[in-house]
Amino acid sequence: MASQCTAFRDSKGGLHASLEKATLEDLAGVLGRVGEEGGMTAGVAKLIFDRRCEIERIFAEHDSLIGIKPGSATVERLHVI
Repeated sequence: MASQCTAFRDSKGGLHASLEKATLEDLAGVLGRVGEEGGMTAGVAKLIFDRRCEIERIFAEHDSLIGIKPGSATVERLHVI
């Protein structure tokens, strides 16, 4: 008998059993290859995910020091600096 299940799709279309796993896959994709064999990428993505609050705080402090207001579209500015 068929049954319904919940799955989460990452940005490349891959299905994952949890939202965290889909998010980690997206983070790993953004990071690209880390290390000679690329084996570190998943670990680095997990570390970023686990320490998200601290990382966001650091970026928020950085942005406030260079004059970027929270929620503003400043991607172009960040690449210039």
